[in-house]
Amino acid sequence: MQRLIIQGGSRLNGEITVQGAKNAALPLLAGCVLINGEIRLHNCPALSDVFAACRILSVLGARCSREDGCVTVDARGAVKTFVPDELMREMRSSIVFLGAVLGRTGECRLSFPGGCELGPRPIDMHLCALRKMGVRINEEYGVLSCTCPRGLRGARVDLSFPSVGATENIMLAAVLAKGDTVIYNAAREPEICDLAEFLNCCGARISGAGGGTITISGVEKLHGCEYSVMPDRIVAATFMSAAAATGGEIGLLGARAGDIRAVIPIFEQMGCQVFLYEDRIFIKAPKQLKAVRTVRTMPYPGFPTDAQAIVTAALAKAKGTSVVVENIFENRYRHVDELVRMGADIKTEGKVAVIEGVKELYGAKVRAPDLRGGAALAVAALSAEGETSLTNIKLMDRGYDCIENAFTLLGGNIKRVNY
Repeated sequence: MQRLIIQGGSRLNGEITVQGAKNAALPLLAGCVLINGEIRLHNCPALSDVFAACRILSVLGARCSREDGCVTVDARGAVKTFVPDELMREMRSSIVFLGAVLGRTGECRLSFPGGCELGPRPIDMHLCALRKMGVRINEEYGVLSCTCPRGLRGARVDLSFPSVGATENIMLAAVLAKGDTVIYNAAREPEICDLAEFLNCCGARISGAGGGTITISGVEKLHGCEYSVMPDRIVAATFMSAAAATGGEIGLLGARAGDIRAVIPIFEQMGCQVFLYEDRIFIKAPKQLKAVRTVRTMPYPGFPTDAQAIVTAALAKAKGTSVVVENIFENRYRHVDELVRMGADIKTEGKVAVIEGVKELYGAKVRAPDLRGGAALAVAALSAEGETSLTNIKLMDRGYDCIENAFTLLGGNIKRVNY
């Protein structure tokens, strides 16, 4: 078991390169199943979720290797159709392998996915869309057995909610299907655009990604390519929150301002100066942060739910009263009790959290409740007086590539220890 020991009180300063995006790398790795050739994915972060995806690829018959941030996948032998339960339980994004394996082999057998406990995240939309594309699905004892007796075929799919996972699964299933697939009310996240661009580089025909309607025209086969994973917008927001909370000044190299355009105004309302460039972001925090009237999480291009806990940690010391409204997940305030242990004054009721800024936070023994909640506690600890012991950090390793090294590079006093 490991934990982070964080000594607060240091202002973060300096520059750091933003890692590749977890939420982009995972569907790209799933997409490798469809490709009859070798794929080289650059800027692929060293995350436990990425390692789990590579293990799934290996079980399916692909060959995977990693060197200096580049993952190489040769899926020419990926003809197996069963994903073991223990691998499916490791991460929520494992469900995107369903569309990819169906597209490659015409059949797939897997269990329901795992991941952080953020409340109900049903896959009904995924399954409904696949049925429209000719997939027969039998569910028994938590296992999905899927077949395509007549092969996958294009279809019109109307999503009731712009689900990222459902949009990705449909895209992966559709690229080798017969005919055209049109997704209405598609998710617009930058990671959707990254998946479309990657598949197009491999010979797919996808248009409209980034908008509400995506069209996929099926092709006969896909070929290998080299591709770089987009920078992680939530990691960028994490560093910005840490800079704001500690009164620091940092530069985020490789960050794309357009990906977090709903987040930047929140930091400006806190009193931070944010300077935007084509391939980097600079943020300079004031000595005293100001409260923000209301932060509402929404599907992209709205404020991302993944950044909510992290920004809440910065607002805990902002002068005045801030209100956060969580509109995506039911169980996304699990970090609040841990922040209160550190001296924060936060009250929650249903979707709403009311944050009364305090003068100081204090080091404490806290536990990461989930991936982003753990990052929020790390941000709070960097700005707190005294020492914080943060446990259950394996959840943070799902989305942050050695977060202690990144914060240390910026001047934070943080180390990983065994216990």
